[in-house]
Amino acid sequence: MPKDTYCLDLVEIVNGSPWFSQALRAVASLRLGSWCIGAGAVRNLVWDHLHGYTQPSRLPDLDVAYFDPQDLSSEAEGALQSALQSLMPDLPWEVTNQAGVHLWFESCFGQPVAPLHSLHEAVASWPEYATCVGVTLDGAENIEIISPWGLEDLFCMVVRRNPTRASAQTYLQRVKQKQYLRRWPRVRVVA
Repeated sequence: MPKDTYCLDLVEIVNGSPWFSQALRAVASLRLGSWCIGAGAVRNLVWDHLHGYTQPSRLPDLDVAYFDPQDLSSEAEGALQSALQSLMPDLPWEVTNQAGVHLWFESCFGQPVAPLHSLHEAVASWPEYATCVGVTLDGAENIEIISPWGLEDLFCMVVRRNPTRASAQTYLQRVKQKQYLRRWPRVRVVA
């Protein structure tokens, strides 16, 4: 299927999800320069849709990624997360400034990483290709898709390691922890 078809399908799925559309508008209200809702939130939205689920899968967190090299403080992230929590308290918001990931990644995941230079570069580094997707709104509230590796793995429901940042060990741990096949039986995991 052509890439444009997948983009159109994703826009349609987002528009058909009241909670996701409302979450996008909530993040847009923060007026960040470069941001998206991505990773597992988009994966779950699409895979729930493709499996015909009428209720959204439980999200351990709703990833909001933004890029601000001017303020790498955890206080800035916390203030944004608090603002979103007050707007939509039922969602498990997790806000991360991708410009500062290199400051803490090694202590959490055991390997150093170089500083990122853009939100696009950050999305391209997420652990599985199917989760290297972000959705944002432009100034006119049009949906824009960030998908550096394309949308094929997402729409074909393939879990495949992105070696950009995820070690083989981390990937295998994630596959076990996320229980993809139990949650979405039509998914194919590439070891």
